[in-house]
Amino acid sequence: MHIPPLPVVHPAPAGPGAGRRVASVFVRCPGCAHIDDRVIDSRQADDGAAIRRRRECLACGRRFTTFERLEEAPLVVLKRSGTPQPFARSKLVAGMRAAAKNRPVGDDQLEAVAAEIEEHARLGGSEITSAEVGRLVLDRLRRLDEVAYLRFASVYKVFEEPGDFQRELGLLTDQLRSGPDPAGGERGGRAEPTT
Repeated sequence: MHIPPLPVVHPAPAGPGAGRRVASVFVRCPGCAHIDDRVIDSRQADDGAAIRRRRECLACGRRFTTFERLEEAPLVVLKRSGTPQPFARSKLVAGMRAAAKNRPVGDDQLEAVAAEIEEHARLGGSEITSAEVGRLVLDRLRRLDEVAYLRFASVYKVFEEPGDFQRELGLLTDQLRSGPDPAGGERGGRAEPTT
């Protein structure tokens, strides 16, 4: 088994940023496994989330493409008990899909909501509480579909009697009647958990 070489660290040239060191990683040619190549073209890919580099092997002349992506720190959800759990977008979508069953809400809409919530969570750091995730889902579902909102709220807020549904429906109706919020353009305020 051959172990690839470690990155070589070169000093940066003099001028702005002098003293910083730049790491370069060897990339093996997929044709001849040689490690000397040159970059022919570099451009952004995946809406700026990656860099696409077109390379040419200096030994055999074969051209190939590599991608550089930022390795993100794992996002952790802190459960009510305080135990950490890795964020799972699929679990979030599954919960919203159950709430939106037989409603005019598409999977692409639910995926977009989940992506928006994950992005919001990552901007806040590497940890988010399950309570905050629930509030974010409720806020997005309220704008997407009121019935899906009520279904999700019944689980998230642990409804125990019909009065809980009536109270939440009253809050939702008040929010919908209040119309657009002049400050943010969104309807009403956010419903807070009743637990």
